[in-house]
Amino acid sequence: MNKNSDRTAGVDEVGRGALFGPVVAAAVMLPNDAIAPLTTAGVTDSKKLSAKKRQQLAQQIRQTAHCAVGMASVYEIDRINILQASLLAMRRAVSKLSPQPDFCLVDGNQPIPKLPMEQQTVIKGDLNELAIAAASIVAKVWRDELIIRLSGQYPGYDLASNKGYGSAKHLAGIETLGITRQHRKSFKRCQLQLPISTSLLRE
Repeated sequence: MNKNSDRTAGVDEVGRGALFGPVVAAAVMLPNDAIAPLTTAGVTDSKKLSAKKRQQLAQQIRQTAHCAVGMASVYEIDRINILQASLLAMRRAVSKLSPQPDFCLVDGNQPIPKLPMEQQTVIKGDLNELAIAAASIVAKVWRDELIIRLSGQYPGYDLASNKGYGSAKHLAGIETLGITRQHRKSFKRCQLQLPISTSLLRE
């Protein structure tokens, strides 16, 4: 299989280490004529880019490539563990691509279970494979925007700034307010608190 064909999807996830919110994955198929412009534009691992640059690149990627996003909920994370939930989100993202890819390049060292096409795992793929880097950007921007929207429903945790990760203000909010429906109860830093406050159990 030619992994450089335009029917190859790069797949990556974001949010594995967060305490709040779903884990989100993206799958991106880059047409051959999009590779040079996206390389020139600076597509790389989303963690190495500013929020503004990620947003600009995500828009460009969506305009020039086939993109899809999948996620696994907090309930699923707590039920099947964060690794399996991450792989589930990846599979969901791939399944939404149209057309379907012939081959997937998957960031990390864990293959996606039950994927109907061939795949190859790539360590540090978001640095070394353009399609995976593009997927990391799309997933990061999509998840960040979701957490910013949720921050209005769950004040007191500084979510708009920390995006659900365990910053000092987030941990202080958990200590003071307890956890919400969108906190991952299976994560240790969410277990050291008082039981969930019924006043915070909002959709």
